[in-house]
Amino acid sequence: MVGIVSYGAYVPRYRLNRGSIFQSIGWFNAATAGLARGEKAVANYDEDSITMSVAAAMDCLKGFARERVDGLFLGSTTLPYLERQNAAICSAALALRPDIRTADFTASLKSGTTALASACDAVASGAVNTFLVCASDTRLGKPGSALEHMSGDGASALLIGKENVIAELKGSYFYTRDFPDFRRTQGERSPQGWEERWIRDEGYGKIIPQAIAGLMGKCGVKAADISKLVVACPFIKVTEGLAKQLGFRPEQVQDNLMNVMGDSGSALASMMLVAALEDAKPGDKIAVLGFGSGADALLFQVTGNINKIEPRQGVKGHLDSKKDLGSYSKYLVFRDLLPVDVGIRGEEMPMARMSVMFREGKTMAALCGSKCKECGTPQFPAQRVCVNPECGTIDQMEDYFFHDKIGRINSYTGDNLAFSWDPPGMYGLIDFDEGGRLYLDITDCELDSLKGGAQVRMSFRRKFADKRRGIYSYFWKAVPV
Repeated sequence: MVGIVSYGAYVPRYRLNRGSIFQSIGWFNAATAGLARGEKAVANYDEDSITMSVAAAMDCLKGFARERVDGLFLGSTTLPYLERQNAAICSAALALRPDIRTADFTASLKSGTTALASACDAVASGAVNTFLVCASDTRLGKPGSALEHMSGDGASALLIGKENVIAELKGSYFYTRDFPDFRRTQGERSPQGWEERWIRDEGYGKIIPQAIAGLMGKCGVKAADISKLVVACPFIKVTEGLAKQLGFRPEQVQDNLMNVMGDSGSALASMMLVAALEDAKPGDKIAVLGFGSGADALLFQVTGNINKIEPRQGVKGHLDSKKDLGSYSKYLVFRDLLPVDVGIRGEEMPMARMSVMFREGKTMAALCGSKCKECGTPQFPAQRVCVNPECGTIDQMEDYFFHDKIGRINSYTGDNLAFSWDPPGMYGLIDFDEGGRLYLDITDCELDSLKGGAQVRMSFRRKFADKRRGIYSYFWKAVPV
């Protein structure tokens, strides 16, 4: 039996009310008035498709031994690097084994489901036992555009395997069509779309029904047999209309999350699948369709193991934990769409030593220190001599990862002199509950909310972007729980 063993998701903390977008720039494009409802999830200035994938994967891997993961596929249209494997960066941050298979899937909004289907094939072939599949996107619409209103940032993660399967893969159907709905060339930051009505009629209206009918025919099921229909289409009315033509009832159609977070692009289908799994019962059949240059359609059947999976934050938990960004101009600055005066300190950009980043990879990417085998004292960075004055043992250390540990704020400061894209810069000493102390940046919070003793968790974030040299640097930051 091959299928989903675990699931996870990540939605950034910040939301932007679409009404505030329209109030700010609706004068330029009055046609977006109909889109100015609900809110979109907005990645913080230090987040991107890599950091969100890591966060979703950490949610997915709760209670699962990471050394058992045999591969990682990453699907996205907004990967930071066009040449340098982004999945390998995620793998390093998650401290997965080096002898695993990794790949980036990109250039199509269905890259997330294509990665999922490929991982299922790999496990079914017997070549590997367990595969992690991440999908993540931070699609950028031009200011005032429909895409700016509709897109939302987010990531999902699914673990594929043969043991303790919570949703068995029953079949798949693939349909490839060079359909030019959206396109983006090298050098462009925002995709350009063709006429919306044409995309709706020729794309959604013909490709989606064909893919769903193909899946049902191949698997020998009828619409009445399917509990939830997951379709990665940003227009729920379009999906409901197409579903009705195929014999589905409205309650069978999974909500597309548009009102609460927006269209997460490559991650949308799997985000909706995670949301469906959160409410699923044993025996439920879930049909999933990823759309883009055709469609991928997969059918899963939920097993009794769904009731045994450990609680995780998932889609629901992240949607319940949010903060209004409150400012359209702040969103433009976070996305580097509005040039601001960063000052002398902001202009400073020392060269990142790539060789040092490589040599210290495990330390920097996975926040790996050491733990004394004699007295159990954790320390960062890794040491040869135990820092415990009552121990002092030499060369008796083992790897110890801080990235999944809970800490508490020992002391902190807010710095208005040091440059930050979201001033004041916040950092402080973090004491970990299991031992060890680190000096870290603090993010996803306001200075007034911080206090000594407050719990924090670790979050993989973008430390800086050296665009002149084409380098993105990542490290871990503390996020108040």
